[in-house]
Amino acid sequence: MAISYVTSKNRSDDSFFTGDKESPWFLVAFGMVGAALSGVTFVSVPGMVGNNNFYFFQFILGNVVGYLFITYVLIPLYYKLKLVSIYGYLDERFGNRTYKTGSFFFLLSQSFGAALRLLLAAKILQFAFFDKLNIPFYLTVIIIIILIWLYTNKSGIKTIVWTDTLQTFFLILAAVVAIVMITSSLNLSFTESVNEVVNHKYFKIFNWDSKDGSNFFKQFISGFLIAIAMMGLDQNMMQKSLTIKNSKDAQKNTLTFSLILAVTQFLFLGLGVLLFIYADQNQITLPIGENGKLLDTDTLFPNLAINHLGLVAGISFLLGIIAASFSSIDSALTALTTSFTYDYLDISTKSSKEKLRLKNIVMFGFSVIIFIIIMAFSGSRGDVISTIFYVAGFTYGPLLGLFLFGMFTKIEIKDKWFPIVAILAPISTYLLSIYVKNSFNYDLGFMNIAVNAALTGIGLLLIKKRD
Repeated sequence: MAISYVTSKNRSDDSFFTGDKESPWFLVAFGMVGAALSGVTFVSVPGMVGNNNFYFFQFILGNVVGYLFITYVLIPLYYKLKLVSIYGYLDERFGNRTYKTGSFFFLLSQSFGAALRLLLAAKILQFAFFDKLNIPFYLTVIIIIILIWLYTNKSGIKTIVWTDTLQTFFLILAAVVAIVMITSSLNLSFTESVNEVVNHKYFKIFNWDSKDGSNFFKQFISGFLIAIAMMGLDQNMMQKSLTIKNSKDAQKNTLTFSLILAVTQFLFLGLGVLLFIYADQNQITLPIGENGKLLDTDTLFPNLAINHLGLVAGISFLLGIIAASFSSIDSALTALTTSFTYDYLDISTKSSKEKLRLKNIVMFGFSVIIFIIIMAFSGSRGDVISTIFYVAGFTYGPLLGLFLFGMFTKIEIKDKWFPIVAILAPISTYLLSIYVKNSFNYDLGFMNIAVNAALTGIGLLLIKKRD
C-alpha cells in the first residue's frame, strides 16, 4: 500500500498501462521472476519431483533458449511499433479480425492461468489461516482479490514493477529458509546436503525415452515454444518490459531475468528432493493413485513448512506463498485490463475521465471472471503447474503459430476466416493427442503447443490470399 501511494504521485493518464516508460531495467528483471514463478511454481515444482524427478529442468533449459528469441526478435519488434498492447502487431500484419481473435486467446489463457495460480495460494492460506477463523473459502478468495485491487487500481503497472521486486525477494527468501531449516533438522552441512540431493533417486535430469511425455526433446522444444508463447506473446510479461525506456535496456532485462529464473527454479527442484528426504525420515507419506503415482504433491511443502519445520519456516513460507501469488495475479489483472481496453475499447482515444471509468469497469469484470474460474476448479487435485502448461498448449498455440507465421513469411491471409482456424487448431490438437496416445502409446506431453502452432500455420496457408 505504501509503494502504491508513492508511485501514484505525479501519475499520468497512461501510468496504469505504460508506467510512463520510466522503469529501471534491472528492477524489472528481478521483479519479473516472482511474476513468472507464482505460487504454483513455489509449491508445485518441489512437489512434482516425487513423480517427475528433475525432468522439469529439461523444460527450463528450453525456456532459456526461448528467452533469447524474445530478446533479439520480439523486443525490437514491439519497440519499433511503439506498442502498448502487443497484439496491436496482429492488426498491422493481418487485419482487425485476426487482431481481435489473437487478443481473445490471450484473455482466455491469462484468465485461466491467473485463476489456477491464485487457486493454489488461496487453498494454502485457507488451510493455514482462514479455516481456523471459520471463514469460508469463497470469502478468502474475495479478500485476496480486494487486497490486490487496492494497491494496483491507481497506477497499475507503475506500482507493480516495484511491488514485484519486494515479492520476488520474499519468495526466494522463503525457499532459502526452508532449505536451511530442513538441513538443520537433518544435521546436514551445506556440502552434505548437496551430496544428498545429487545422489538421490529423484536426481535424474535427462529422460531419453521417446514415448514418455518427459522425454528430453519433448520437454526442451516445448520449453522453448512455451517460453515464447507464455512470456514473449503474453501481455502480462511483456507489459513490464515495455515500461523500460528503450529496447536495449529491455533486452538486458530479459536476459538477466531468464538467468535468475533458471537458477531459482533449479533451487526449488533441489528443495523438493530435501522435502522428500525429510518426509521419508519422519514417516510422512502422500496418498498413491491407481497409476502408482503420488497424489496431492502440492500439499507436501505447505504441510512440512507449517506443521513440521518450526515457526520461522512456517512464517517465511506463508510470506513466500503470499508474495508469489500476489506478484502473478496483480500483473495478470493489469495485463488483462490493458489488453481489453486497448484491443476492444480503443481507450487511447478517450478522455481522461472516460479512461478511468472504463479501466475500473474492465478490471472489476476480470476480477469476477477469475473468481468464478477459481470456484469452478476448487475441488481439483494433483500438481497445478502441469495443468497450467498443458492448458497453455491449447490456448497459446494459435497465438504462437500466428506470430511466427507473421514474422517469418510475407503471406497475406483472408482476415475474416482466421477465427475459424483459431478454433479448429486446438480442437484438432486435442483429438490428435488422444489418437496417438491410444493407438501408439505416445504421449505428446507439453509438445501439444508445437502441434497446435503447426496446425494453425497450415490453416493460415489454406486461407491465404491469391496473388
